[in-house]
Amino acid sequence: MNNRQETLVSILFKGFITGIFIIFFSLRVSADTAVTKPSSIGSVNGVAISRSEFDAELEQIKMGYMQQGRDLAGPELEKVKDAVLEILINRELLFQESQRLGIRPEEKEVAEQLATIKEKFPNEAEFKKALEAMNFEEKDVSEHIKKALSIQKMIEQEIIKKIQVTDQASKDYYDKNPQSFKQPEQVKAGHILIKVDPAVDAEKKAEARKKIEGIQKELKEGKEFSALAKEHSEDPSGPQGGDLGYFQRGQMVKPFEDAAFGLKNDEISDIVETSFGYHLIKVYDKKPERTVEYPEAKERIAEYLKQEKAKEEVKLFVKKLRDQADVKKTLS
Repeated sequence: MNNRQETLVSILFKGFITGIFIIFFSLRVSADTAVTKPSSIGSVNGVAISRSEFDAELEQIKMGYMQQGRDLAGPELEKVKDAVLEILINRELLFQESQRLGIRPEEKEVAEQLATIKEKFPNEAEFKKALEAMNFEEKDVSEHIKKALSIQKMIEQEIIKKIQVTDQASKDYYDKNPQSFKQPEQVKAGHILIKVDPAVDAEKKAEARKKIEGIQKELKEGKEFSALAKEHSEDPSGPQGGDLGYFQRGQMVKPFEDAAFGLKNDEISDIVETSFGYHLIKVYDKKPERTVEYPEAKERIAEYLKQEKAKEEVKLFVKKLRDQADVKKTLS
């Protein structure tokens, strides 16, 4: 279990807002071709599911595949298309139910989310320019946000708040899942990195080695590790003094991991070579392997069980709405 696990409502809301971003930008990209396709791919109780929203959601998934070095095509693409349509239908069902229940977000909430979207642009003028390029108006973006907030509030009101998790249920989960509460050995470390491309020649590699040796000399002369990391490190952690926070075995490349776990608190390693380059590592703290006791885990377990129950309740809630709805699919 992840002790930073987000609530179901938060995840649903973030997913919807992400969808707004994707729709917003993909419409910009596809503006010239959208007119050649049918404007809708289905309807829910007479309300159309737009082709543009479908294309945007599908594009988001395709990008995910590309990041994994995979191509979404053939039968798998058709399955994903069907799944995307189902998502959009269910989303519209939830929104319509929120409106039936009279659930409306406050204008302040909508304005805050709109401001978040605008922050993705250099300035207000660029935001307006993007809207014009898509034949979009600011009110269209606000409507998407209102939809997201309405669904969020309804799920909280109609599902989340009604779910109760007993102490006994939490304790039973703890007893039946001991491995979930094993916390492996962890180390808190920082590092200074001088990058070396594996493809470079021996001369450039020697230059990098000389540079890290110079930093090592400064450390031995008593200069502060974090200050030298800020000054010299070529890792993104450099501005934070090289701080990597806590990590466990398996999260770093093996030479780095072996060196870090072999150090004592406040000890600095010799020069360590990895596929990234040359490192100097300092350990700040170590936590031995331990089992998280039930009192410490109790609140986290209850939240986890509540989320799992909520997922099932949302499925049942949507199924009930769908059984009573007039849903048409025209995706081709």
